[in-house]
Amino acid sequence: MIELTTIPHINAVLNALTIVLLVVARGYAKSGDTAAHKKTMIATLAVSAVFLALYTTYHFGGGFAKFGGEGLVRWIYFPILIVHVLGAVALLPLVPVAVVYAVKDQREKHKRVVKWTWPVWFFVAVSGVVVYTMALHLWPCEGACLTTGINMPR
Repeated sequence: MIELTTIPHINAVLNALTIVLLVVARGYAKSGDTAAHKKTMIATLAVSAVFLALYTTYHFGGGFAKFGGEGLVRWIYFPILIVHVLGAVALLPLVPVAVVYAVKDQREKHKRVVKWTWPVWFFVAVSGVVVYTMALHLWPCEGACLTTGINMPR
């Protein structure tokens, strides 16, 4: 069984993989290789589904990594985190709509939705890795700020 404290590390890898898959899938779409695009996007959706399952398990299990940075870095970190979360919420309807249009072979509608979905998804994946790196590796919470949440390993 996966320990709660390892989930953020696994999710960072899944986010990094999502970044690569999104770029590859976009390349296939631009080149007109719809079969390779479809396969790559199915892999991207699978990776994202595993991420989402682990993410909800982590947070519903009481996992919470607090940010330990102080001063100016807090003014950098929290806006990134807020936009990351808002983007992730926006993806909840965008991705399924894009998938439905793709499955129904409604390419023009799919392209219109993906025009917004792809950059948001890409940003969310990249900012997820950034938030993870900042909160768990560069400025982890230590000492008194650990009174709530779990103590994440460095």
